[in-house]
Amino acid sequence: MPVLVETLTIELSTPAFDKRPVYITGNFCKWLPDLEEYRMTMIEPGKYQFQFPENMELPEPLEYKYTRGGWDQVELDRFGKPYGNRVVMKSEGLVQDTVARWQIDNSAKTDFAPILETVSEKFEIPQLQKTRRIQVLLPHDYYERPDLSFPVLYMTDAQNLFGEGSEYGNWKIDKSLEKLANENASGIIIVAIDHGDVDRILEFSPYSNPKLGKGNGELFLRFITDTLKPQIDKTYRTKPERLNTGIGGSSVGGLLSLYAGLMFPQVFGRLMVFSPSLWISQRVYFDVVHFFEPFESRIYLYAGGKEGAHMLPNFKKLQETLETQAFGYKRVNIKSSVDPKGQHDEEQWEKEFPVALKWLFFEK
Repeated sequence: MPVLVETLTIELSTPAFDKRPVYITGNFCKWLPDLEEYRMTMIEPGKYQFQFPENMELPEPLEYKYTRGGWDQVELDRFGKPYGNRVVMKSEGLVQDTVARWQIDNSAKTDFAPILETVSEKFEIPQLQKTRRIQVLLPHDYYERPDLSFPVLYMTDAQNLFGEGSEYGNWKIDKSLEKLANENASGIIIVAIDHGDVDRILEFSPYSNPKLGKGNGELFLRFITDTLKPQIDKTYRTKPERLNTGIGGSSVGGLLSLYAGLMFPQVFGRLMVFSPSLWISQRVYFDVVHFFEPFESRIYLYAGGKEGAHMLPNFKKLQETLETQAFGYKRVNIKSSVDPKGQHDEEQWEKEFPVALKWLFFEK
């Protein structure tokens, strides 16, 4: 029996990354999923509201669902399963609902951009008694596929990696991930760690240098392995095993990534080493020999010919040392890339990133 209500307001909370409109449908409109008069009003990102017209006759009980514009884009529960009809047995004045997941019409999907989330603006680094912003780039369909888990790549110098970038440039990894999604090669979580500005070199360097001072790279890596990674694995659907965990960076961040594979091979099985600052210490070659463990690994090395007189000779020495240590171990794969015209800058690393990512995580 229809019941006359003075006002009934429905409020909905849902993840803000989905930009499709939200409609309410039910037995009050013959369950049509996309009527414009039942389109909800976005009051802020992730918050929607609909108020039934005053004194409208509504069925009793009132049954309803939410859609994004069709029955192929209906609300799902947090496990990705169909959600049952919602029911209001009487006029409650205000009803507050939550939708955790939505069905996606993949045939019409055009937005393959990664989902950017901030883990914390001031994540504690107890090893260095500092804080740092930590962000993640999730696969574009992360929330559409709650049954899937993903490998993880930890990356340094987040300020230079995506979005607006910095004064030094931009790797534009968000754009690369969007393009790779069309090739089914973007199913990875990127954990982007801000650098420490003036402290960047010493934070990332695993070695001391007479001119620079004491390097804290090992402490920074212990922050990733002991503090950050457990939190990321707890918060997101990750594949935490070493073969699904990588680390990458450029310059002194590239040196740090190499050192991570040497000192923490039980954690990192994929290394993205761009333009490593091998000039900081000759000890790196000794460590390759002394600490190299023949775990199954993939190591992608890159250097440019316009990065200074010592880059390519040092790079070749590193490559040969690694290959000598890996000789006879088929489970260790090393791929080297050299661009004779490559500069020491973000524009060059932008070009190399998608190639390295595909080889490290998506090619057999």
